[in-house]
Amino acid sequence: MLLQDYSFRGETRVLDAAARTEAPGAFTELADGTVHYELAGPERGQPVVLIHGFSVPCYTWDATLPALVNAGFRVLRYDLYGRGYSDRPDLNYDNRLFERQLLNLIAALRLREPVDLVGLSMGGAIAIHLAARHPALVRRLCLVSPAGLPLPTPWYARFITAPRLGERLLDWVGDRVLVGGLTDDFFRPERMGEYQTRYRDQMRFVGFRRALLSTLRSGLVTGAAEAYAEVGRQERPVLLIWGRHDRVVPFRTSAQVLKSIPQAELQTVEQAGHVSHYEQPEVVTPLLIGFLQR
Repeated sequence: MLLQDYSFRGETRVLDAAARTEAPGAFTELADGTVHYELAGPERGQPVVLIHGFSVPCYTWDATLPALVNAGFRVLRYDLYGRGYSDRPDLNYDNRLFERQLLNLIAALRLREPVDLVGLSMGGAIAIHLAARHPALVRRLCLVSPAGLPLPTPWYARFITAPRLGERLLDWVGDRVLVGGLTDDFFRPERMGEYQTRYRDQMRFVGFRRALLSTLRSGLVTGAAEAYAEVGRQERPVLLIWGRHDRVVPFRTSAQVLKSIPQAELQTVEQAGHVSHYEQPEVVTPLLIGFLQR
């Protein structure tokens, strides 16, 4: 349950056409709203879709996209509903919404199928659900510190997800928790720089915090165990990339993923945290390209 009419103090702008002139890339209108995306690379290249995580939008792939394009891939990155410059529709932000968004986007952009999916954190859970329910659509699957399996719940989580109380808590301390929490994404927080600055831009638009609360309440972040098991029963190459010092989805979770998907190949990135692809692109990108080119 969400308080649909709750006004968060930090959300002072409407995400309209004028606001979207600030964003790079392009926009398309889908069934549930406008989606911000960037599509690059040769039209006949193998399509690769980059799916970002819980709250940091598609700029997290800034180093990954051009490297994949240079390797000959047709690369799509986009903002999930509720994030970045995509709409914040008044809907439940569950796996069905994000699945529908991606299916509609692939169709609208006429990407050749099957596609390769690269999912970071919650984006990994979205990719897992899509591969489980639409196996013919996905050729190869790469998961970077993926979410979706049960994790120890912090004591404050039950308050954030509680109706009414969650809205008020996110209003009172949300900015400090969300922006400050980005340091947990990095092994070396001093490398965060622009990553944190750009994050604040999306927070000004009405609907951002409501979308995050709805996503937490949907169970997507920890409720994909059955989908993981289904992907494990499929004959599909899966690459698992994990930062050794991940403080968001701990490295030990990789053992659970490998148990569910025994055919997955694990690559550990030393001296890296949750966003190893961003923190150490010189290590992660060659692993990704090598996997996709096999």
